[in-house]
Amino acid sequence: MSGTLLNFSYSASSIMQIAEQKIAEAKTVYDKIVTESNHTFDNVVAPMAMLANKQLSDLSVISFLGYEFFIDTYTREDLYKSVNAVYQNKAEMDRLCDEDKRLLNRLISNFQDNGLGLDKGARESMKLMNKRLSEISVQFKKDVDDDTGRVLFTREELLGLPETFFEDRETETVDGVEKFVVTTKYPDIIPVLEYAKRETTRYRIWFTNKTRCPKNIKLLQEAVELRRKCAKLLGYKNHAEFKLKDKMAKMPEAVMEFEHNLLEKLQSLADKEMEELETLKKADKEAVGEVYNGFNDWDFSYYNNVIKQNKHNIDMEELKQYFSLNSVLAGILGTYENMLGLRFVRVENTPVWHPDVQMYETWNAEDNTFAGHFYLDLHPRDNKYSHAAAWTLRRRCIMPDGSFEYPVSALVTNFPKPTSSAPSLLTHNDVVTLMHELGHVFHNICAKAKWSRFSGTAVERDFVEAPSQMLENWAWDPSVLQKFAVHYKTGEPISKELTNKLVAAKNVNSGMNNLRQIFFGLYDMQIYSTDEDLDINKLYNDMLEKISRRKIGDTNSIWPVATFAHIISGYDAGYYGYLWAEVFSADMFETRFAKEGLDNKQTGKDYRNEILLPGGSRDAALSLERFLGRKPQSDAFLKSIGLTN
Repeated sequence: MSGTLLNFSYSASSIMQIAEQKIAEAKTVYDKIVTESNHTFDNVVAPMAMLANKQLSDLSVISFLGYEFFIDTYTREDLYKSVNAVYQNKAEMDRLCDEDKRLLNRLISNFQDNGLGLDKGARESMKLMNKRLSEISVQFKKDVDDDTGRVLFTREELLGLPETFFEDRETETVDGVEKFVVTTKYPDIIPVLEYAKRETTRYRIWFTNKTRCPKNIKLLQEAVELRRKCAKLLGYKNHAEFKLKDKMAKMPEAVMEFEHNLLEKLQSLADKEMEELETLKKADKEAVGEVYNGFNDWDFSYYNNVIKQNKHNIDMEELKQYFSLNSVLAGILGTYENMLGLRFVRVENTPVWHPDVQMYETWNAEDNTFAGHFYLDLHPRDNKYSHAAAWTLRRRCIMPDGSFEYPVSALVTNFPKPTSSAPSLLTHNDVVTLMHELGHVFHNICAKAKWSRFSGTAVERDFVEAPSQMLENWAWDPSVLQKFAVHYKTGEPISKELTNKLVAAKNVNSGMNNLRQIFFGLYDMQIYSTDEDLDINKLYNDMLEKISRRKIGDTNSIWPVATFAHIISGYDAGYYGYLWAEVFSADMFETRFAKEGLDNKQTGKDYRNEILLPGGSRDAALSLERFLGRKPQSDAFLKSIGLTN
């Protein structure tokens, strides 16, 4: 086995010991730096960056396991003065390579973002507010993961759900009636919203999901207010302006222009889609003698599925039979091996955080050198992270002895567990998710930056999704699907006819789906770019109805924003980045892979070298231009969502 393995067996007491050790280690390094009389990159900046390289693994694992602690780095005035002395030394700056200059610029920005340059009172205020924001973020995410909604339904109330949904499902007897337990975890709630024929059933699980984590409303409100105060102290108009200065968009005005232009372009497409959706629901209501009550948020997934069946003759439940998790995983890993020149080896009996977790080694196929590890944690369980995400546990970076630390990533999802009669069967959306999230994993593993803060996915937040979004295209290509999509019972490969139907249905309701994404982005920008005291829940509900065109009933009785974890941590004033990045992902795919071939090894090599390898060591705009041979354009994106021919 190659590479240093990570430790996941920390106890609460050992984590406290590690925290104290890391804080003391950092203090020792920083105290030595500030005693230097001649400030240079080598005796000021490099020791700080090398410390980050050295400590990153333990800190990332501790964070991944749900613990946080704070190392007081960017609030030390003496340390800032030492770094700034290097920054102001033109001769020293001129001798640095591009990545070292970028590092120094970012360090200066980090210090200033934490109030260095302000008076002592303002700095102390910033420090307290930032610590409180960290506490809020941890609590908010914990509440989302811990608060799982639960509803009991009779078999009749779940009319329309496939037989596989009921296999091995927990039941309870209430007043002599057997009822099935349905939770708000993805493998439960999504099928109910997509297949349940009774609107009351869809509404009950939807309502339960939208009324989780009520305490998070106050936490988000407090976070918005604290971020506004911090931005004002630093001289910015608002938190959005502060956050965007280091992103590709640069200014909130650019984001708003992008979102509103796309919103306008989508209106006519959404008009047609909404007319079709409403027609279907009206017909259903008329058939059972009920009054049409409008098109609601809990109706969308169901009628979206109906349209796919009616218009494209595609049965999503039939499709699942071809997507057993093991065969899909093997096929997707094979696709990445071919595209990126890698080789994966599963390793048994290694330290992991749960028995379900698998670990793989990654090797470079060309020279058989070791590249890194990744972990797969694929099924739901109590108190686990409730969505799908790739976590960077260690970045590739240089170590004090001149060697390089190998990268490690973890993929966490909530795909259905196997039942007594069938393996874990994925929807096609699950297949796309797996392709996407593994893209983040290999972005980390294929990186070769010098400093950990630039390695892998440490790129501009409004670019980070683009590489993985581009890779989703492989999950829609019939020739790729036919390599690994086989019926779990018969072993028969998926037919070309079925894959063609799937591709034909790709853009069903793309207008409505993208309106929803625009809603999320605009809401995020609104709460972080205004000086007004907002009712953040009312604003969320009002904007949801207006922009996404779906009614949500009594807006005072639900609080869906309480589980919108993106905007509390990481994607605050940044959710627009999902759509923004799709412009680049579509352009990369259409310009290179679609023209040169999905299996073109040279194109894959160029993608690895120009997009994945540099990470954040240079501007994403430059990486894109190197790969595309020109500046990015939006034509391919508009075409991909059905807005142009």
